Amino acid sequence: MVKKILFITLSNIGDCILTLPALDFLCQKFPQARITLITAERPRQLFEDNPRIEKLIAYQKRAGFKENFRIFLRLKKEKFDAVIDLRNTLFGALLPAQYKIPAFLRIPADMHMKDRHLYKAYSRWSIVHSKKLASKTISLPIKKDDEEYIEKIFIENNIKKDDKIIVIAPGARSHIKRWGRDKFSLLCRELAQQEFRIILAGDRDDRQIADYIIQKDPKAGLVNLCGQTTLSQLGALLKETALLISNDSAVLHLGSYLNIPVLAVFGPTDDRKYGPWSDTSAVVKKEVFCRPCEKAQCRFGTLDCMRLVTVEEVLRQVKQLLVHSRQCPIVHRQNNIFKRILVVRTDRIGDVLLSTPVIKALREAYPDAYIAMMVSAYARDIAEGNPWLDEVIIYDKDARHKGWFGSLKFACSLKKRKFDLALILHPTNRVHLVTFFAAIPRRIGYDRKLGMLLTDRIKHRKQFGEKHELEYNFDLLKALGIRPAAKDLFMPIKPESEEWAKEILRESGIKEEDQILIIHPGASCPSKIWPNERFAEVADRLVQEYKFKVLIIAGPKDIARAQVVIKKMKTPALNLAGRSSVSQLASILKKCRLFISNDSGPVHIASAVGTPVISIFGRSQAGLSPRRWGPLGAKDKALHKDVGCIECLAHNCVREFTCLKAITVDDVLQAAELILKS
Repeated sequence: MVKKILFITLSNIGDCILTLPALDFLCQKFPQARITLITAERPRQLFEDNPRIEKLIAYQKRAGFKENFRIFLRLKKEKFDAVIDLRNTLFGALLPAQYKIPAFLRIPADMHMKDRHLYKAYSRWSIVHSKKLASKTISLPIKKDDEEYIEKIFIENNIKKDDKIIVIAPGARSHIKRWGRDKFSLLCRELAQQEFRIILAGDRDDRQIADYIIQKDPKAGLVNLCGQTTLSQLGALLKETALLISNDSAVLHLGSYLNIPVLAVFGPTDDRKYGPWSDTSAVVKKEVFCRPCEKAQCRFGTLDCMRLVTVEEVLRQVKQLLVHSRQCPIVHRQNNIFKRILVVRTDRIGDVLLSTPVIKALREAYPDAYIAMMVSAYARDIAEGNPWLDEVIIYDKDARHKGWFGSLKFACSLKKRKFDLALILHPTNRVHLVTFFAAIPRRIGYDRKLGMLLTDRIKHRKQFGEKHELEYNFDLLKALGIRPAAKDLFMPIKPESEEWAKEILRESGIKEEDQILIIHPGASCPSKIWPNERFAEVADRLVQEYKFKVLIIAGPKDIARAQVVIKKMKTPALNLAGRSSVSQLASILKKCRLFISNDSGPVHIASAVGTPVISIFGRSQAGLSPRRWGPLGAKDKALHKDVGCIECLAHNCVREFTCLKAITVDDVLQAAELILKS
């Protein structure tokens, strides 16, 4: 018969709340037993009003030997029948009792901390029976005074019982566990616009963060209760809310204990051990390679695990949680097979741009995964700023990672990032070797150029040009069971590039109301280049018909070609050849009415920003045809003529590129008319 129990709990409030299910178990298992509880001073308020606790001792862990010995003698006189020491103190080891936690108790490593404490408490009794008992929450009594206090706050802030209330706890004891206050501010603004009533909760130390959030948007009607409630009053508040959003903090565990819907933002700590444990819960986190580190300081100084969590990701989880009522609870954990995904595309800017729908599809299929993209240095602007990516990794094979030694060194650095999936959209020997030596467990790509190094090999048929390159990219997703519907390209538009474009046009006397025509006479290969004089004639005739302002763009190697086109024109043109980055090019293309170009990367940038395109194709090879590489915009036109070549010799053509010359100025003008008058 157990009549007297000593229960030794922990030091922090959050940790003590995690022990409440174990205390609940003891109270229900032994309803007549008298319980003495030892805890630290700070979480003492958790237990002061509990009628089942006969004696409450505040333990000072820095107390001297004499004080500890005095407490030991006092406890020894009590002659406890059971000592449940969750703190692993000398009291638990030395005090005699019939029931104690076994000294060498083996606890499953993947257990949540709440379950670990519960496991220790019932280690001497029936596990099945204890789980049933522990389902009740009785160790945090909420008094009528607490409920009346919260009701008074509601009246003062014009909050009605039928309002949709969300409590947000933006603080945490450790600064590395805190999501950014600016992100909390934006989150509050978005939720307030959806007619939620937002209450900020926490202790006195969190009040400064809450004040900052309120000052950012004073009209959002936020209520700041940080430092204005006891734990039982906070419990009364949480029982009236639809959802709690929190960092890894004591408020998170209080909401979990009361079994209300909880959404937690996690960074360096392990959500498997310390995540929310109510029936309806979710975790938003970023699987950076170093998490969970459970360290007091970020060793890299960036705290990417918290910084990379976006407001959009939190809002998406809020929506998912709120559609489930308490009668239909869900427990949301990240059970996706892939937590860290690497998308690889190291060829030209147009190719990388045509891969952006793949990134979006992956984000939709694995919303909690950490997704990075590996690109060449000159394609950086295509990937950076993509909202579905967490990181852009530059593989610079022409400089920093030049040669096999450089690539091997790069593979070693990639290995440390611990990716578990690589999606290789363009096959090269180097990329296959790099991902192989990076020890990425699953590598999906095309069975070409050392394809034997892949774990999943897709048959390579791109050379037949049976469908668009974007569709070929989607083939790799099918290996994961993903069938995306959206085919929209995404080109990030940077504010600084927008300012550059405005300034360039202003300096050139081009007004906002002017219609702009952009000509791109360059390309990566001579077999793709339409004659310069024809570009000049098209520009002149369109200026005459539609009063266009003309801009000429080209890469650094085509500056001379751009100058030739301008020299052959009868009307003035602004020469931007070699003067813009990829990001700046996107901003200037976004402002134009029509873009005429050879088959090249800027064609796809224009399509991505919504500018109508006329793209001129030459070679008759299926793998280089408009069917595979044509622009994807609704108004875009691809011009191509088959001139009967049996075999295309590319830049070694012996027919003076008849295929390109077959496309006339009138062909381009007719396409322009269809676009401009549609």
